[in-house]
Amino acid sequence: MSWNALRRLAAFSGIKAAGIQQCTHRLFGPATPGCLLARSSEMSTHSSLSPKTGIIMLNLGGPEKVDDVHDFLLRLFLDKDLIPLPAQSRLAPWIARRRTPKIQEQYHKIGGGSPIKMWTERQGQGMVGLLDKLSPETAPHKFYVGFRYAHPLTEDSLDQMEKDGIERGIAFTQYPQYSCSTTGSSLNAIYRHLNGKSSKVRWTTVDRWPTHPGLIKAFSDNIQKELKQFPDDVQDDVVILFSAHSLPMRVVDRGDPYPAEVAATVHAVMEQIEFSHPYRLVWQSKVGPLPWLGPQTDKTIEELSKRGRKNILLVPIAFTSDHIETLHELDLEYAEELATKCGVRNIRRAESLNDNNTFVQALADLVHSHLKEDKPCSRQLHLRCQMCVNATCEKMREFFIQ
Repeated sequence: MSWNALRRLAAFSGIKAAGIQQCTHRLFGPATPGCLLARSSEMSTHSSLSPKTGIIMLNLGGPEKVDDVHDFLLRLFLDKDLIPLPAQSRLAPWIARRRTPKIQEQYHKIGGGSPIKMWTERQGQGMVGLLDKLSPETAPHKFYVGFRYAHPLTEDSLDQMEKDGIERGIAFTQYPQYSCSTTGSSLNAIYRHLNGKSSKVRWTTVDRWPTHPGLIKAFSDNIQKELKQFPDDVQDDVVILFSAHSLPMRVVDRGDPYPAEVAATVHAVMEQIEFSHPYRLVWQSKVGPLPWLGPQTDKTIEELSKRGRKNILLVPIAFTSDHIETLHELDLEYAEELATKCGVRNIRRAESLNDNNTFVQALADLVHSHLKEDKPCSRQLHLRCQMCVNATCEKMREFFIQ
């Protein structure tokens, strides 16, 4: 295992064992600004005042423990917005049982569980601490974690928001680029859970933010930092591979905006670093025999090496927090096993954004701007995919736009 991967695994394992703040100091030196934001906001988040504005941070989630893997997979394969299957109620449990041992083994290799809840909570703490200062008229602000397939589930967090007496609810996707399979699924879940219920919460959504300046700066800073870790004599020869989770082509052909929005993020980042290196946008995590959006990340690494391009920087451009696709797929499967097999000389991965101070400030700015604009959603959410056949997608839009 490379030093790059070991450093990330040590950080995650140490945080789980010793506590977030203490481990951050021990592994990386004095507390980062992001960590300070998280600390200072704890008093704000847990103040005696009832929260006025609730921000539910939407993501797919991940199993915190190996024993949680089966239930995570079961919820995932039961989601028709993500993976429509024939006889789904019968086929999904079979697939989940079949895949559980393999996925459990992967989680064992990255420390025994996903760190995505930990990172989301740290991001949320920093975000609301800033929001209370930026927007006192909508304070106190409280964040909620709303995962699609792991606890805390979106539906449970929605119920808690009602119990807390939230007046203004913001569904804040943690996927910068919109896809019907990710953000769309989470927003549909909110609509289905709240439809027909009596509620005093006024709901709006931050449904995409692929080119937000803070997001672009955070990505750019991490890329430039990692480029400097390559040997001096090859730094100019590094190829940057921006890797995003792929989609089945049937979803792309339906008109899903995700590929275009990911490409917009990549272009903005390259513009920020003045197109200093050659780059490509590639796609990972293909499952099954059907056609998926390509080229695939692993095949690209192999082909680059064959053509003599043996210095590669991987950048997870659609993931903001570390989880199984970064810690296992990119770090272990690609940067360790595949790179060794095909003779890559130097391969590194840019750090995920996690609790990066610039990123946390971007999250706060996104919500603050949304509150000031007082619009229900982006203009893009008004449009369904051109070939959409999911009636819930239309009803979800009516729910947020009304």
